[in-house]
Amino acid sequence: MSADTRSHQVAGQPAPGRRRPVQQRSQERYGRILDACAGLLDEVGATALTTKEVAHRAEVPIGTLYQFFAGKEDLLAALAGRNLDHYLQRLDRRLLAEAPTGPAGFTDLAVDEFVTMKRSVAGFGQVDFGLAGAAVPAGVRDDRHLIDADLDNNTAVALRLQALGGELFAAADPVTLTLGLRVALEAADAVLKLAFRSDPDGDPALIGECKRLVRCYLAEQLSGTLPPC
Repeated sequence: MSADTRSHQVAGQPAPGRRRPVQQRSQERYGRILDACAGLLDEVGATALTTKEVAHRAEVPIGTLYQFFAGKEDLLAALAGRNLDHYLQRLDRRLLAEAPTGPAGFTDLAVDEFVTMKRSVAGFGQVDFGLAGAAVPAGVRDDRHLIDADLDNNTAVALRLQALGGELFAAADPVTLTLGLRVALEAADAVLKLAFRSDPDGDPALIGECKRLVRCYLAEQLSGTLPPC
């Protein structure tokens, strides 16, 4: 099963207002707008970002931007969704290449790939799979549902990770696993934010503690399906 199939099979409803282009020319403009948004996020942050400046940077009329995005919230939601898709594709390639034998290996690779994207992907420090900062920008009414209209961001990500992990989580009860992954994501998010506040490239000791924290929590949550910490 491909990464796209596995990671999308539990997807919910997309965030409202998003319109995906079909024609190649429109797809190129759509991608260029998201690239411009990501680049500007690194320069000015999410609170200062404007659709007018994104359109200018993407070299498209503001009307073209509004053909695809209802406003700033919709633009950030589309970027978060694209980031999640890319993350799952990259993680799937690493899973195939490194073939971890259980959830512990999956956990380490998932953290490693997130850290890699944090260091290298434009805008990811401001918007990963949701808003990475504490402040909610003007024009964003519901930052908790950027990826999915019905599920909060971390629940949506947890379901996608659960689908991607597949047989690695076969011994776990699905409901317990979803809850465990959701809590693990909340905890990992807090520790990794601390790691990148301490060091622009991510403090290695804190990244290591993030992995250990998630492994230990899931080991207990999944009734011993992970080795001892």
